[in-house]
Amino acid sequence: MAPQKQAKRNRNATSPRKKAPHGGSQSRRPVNLADPVAPAATGGRSRSAPAKTTVNGQRSEPVADDAAVDEVAPARSGVLGWVRANPLKFTTWLLALFGFGVSIYLTITHFDTHIQISCSDKGLVNCQKVTTSAQSMVFGIFPVAVLGLAFYTFMVAINSPLGWRFSQPLVRWARLGSVIVGMGFVLYLIYAEVIQIGNICLWCTSVHVVTFLMFALLIYDATSWGLTSASVAPAKRH
Repeated sequence: MAPQKQAKRNRNATSPRKKAPHGGSQSRRPVNLADPVAPAATGGRSRSAPAKTTVNGQRSEPVADDAAVDEVAPARSGVLGWVRANPLKFTTWLLALFGFGVSIYLTITHFDTHIQISCSDKGLVNCQKVTTSAQSMVFGIFPVAVLGLAFYTFMVAINSPLGWRFSQPLVRWARLGSVIVGMGFVLYLIYAEVIQIGNICLWCTSVHVVTFLMFALLIYDATSWGLTSASVAPAKRH
């Protein structure tokens, strides 16, 4: 019996003892936030993507989308920001200002006979002959120079930064319709100069070129109306 008891004591001393945890419960494995099982271990809440980040102890607000930033930035930075964001619209305004200035000059020379128009009066280019011809009066009543001045007064106003802020369909169609009518009148004046009078006025030609450029730019702008409406509608729904 003594040798058996001694052998049993040796086996108990060499074998590792299993220690039961306190209270009889199993030990908890430390939760790793990078572990995909971590949300389940923490009650279903994930800590990898906080809702709002903090910078220097201050809560940062969500950043708005690019479209909203592009619309608000020009308004905050004034006319200079509007010019940078809308080069096409700014170009139409500059062209309208140029046409307005030339129209003022032609109107003054039409009514004040003491002012000689600065232009050649010999050969094909003869501004004096063109501006004093029968075709310089519409229906024999309205001077072409005055009609041009009225047209460009309206175009300066509606193509200004303030005028472009009005995005109502009525304003858009008024701008587009006016330049279409103006371009049609320019084609008639070119016909009158080349075919009926047989001479060209350089001042008038400069206004014709400006009107054509405005016509091309505003037609190009009108092609984006449908695209802009289609892109804004989904954004409003979200």
